[in-house]
Amino acid sequence: MTPTARDALAARLRAAGSVYAEDEADLLLEAGDGDPVRLRSMLQRRLRGEPLEVVLGWAAFDGHRIRVVPGVFVPRARSAVVVDQAARLLHRYDRVVDLCCGAGAIAVALLERVGALDLVASDIDPDASDVAAENIGDRGIVVTGDLFAPLPARFRGAVDVIAVNAPYVPTEAIATMPTEARDHEHRVALDGGHDGLDLHRRIAAGAGEWLCPGGAVVIEVSDGQAEASASAFRAAGFVTRVERDDAVDGTCVVASRPV
Repeated sequence: MTPTARDALAARLRAAGSVYAEDEADLLLEAGDGDPVRLRSMLQRRLRGEPLEVVLGWAAFDGHRIRVVPGVFVPRARSAVVVDQAARLLHRYDRVVDLCCGAGAIAVALLERVGALDLVASDIDPDASDVAAENIGDRGIVVTGDLFAPLPARFRGAVDVIAVNAPYVPTEAIATMPTEARDHEHRVALDGGHDGLDLHRRIAAGAGEWLCPGGAVVIEVSDGQAEASASAFRAAGFVTRVERDDAVDGTCVVASRPV
């Protein structure tokens, strides 16, 4: 496509509210692969408000292209703070759970950073676990169910790290989220309850049963909720610290089980 046509595509995206219109235009052109019918269809989907990642079929995360599908939580760059902190605690062949895994982005990134792991990814949403299985392939196991319920029995008391991006948006705040999230991602991937930390408290209450001595939960949270989340883990007997990564605008709580 000529530069003029590329500029025209970017102009349409900008008029629809895209802040990064030129970048989006380039990605759509790449995905269109010279097929004007495919490109037109993708552009119309984007102009109707579908998330760019869903239109493309993938999301960029920690140097990877993670396959995504409609309805499933789209990986955000800020979750790399969980990957970074979890990777620091892990060695090859350690036992890991990617809890509330969504498309499995954290699992994929940890496998790349650390190497082979005894990994299980879990999500309550079967659409999420299906696409996570595609992304992870034969490098781990993907199960479907509520938090720890579907984990294999051999993981009980033996997990080195539980890496988590559980929903932490307060229920009433979902209405204020960008339309790309609230209208195109399943509510179960967003809703964290009245204060956003319902799942954090459940994970704090249940994680000790699954971790080995010295094992840790690394869980994403907002800056404003970090101390409340850490407090829930401390109340459950964990030693906690809050980690912040300004480069990705991400925050997590690292909660370690005493040895």
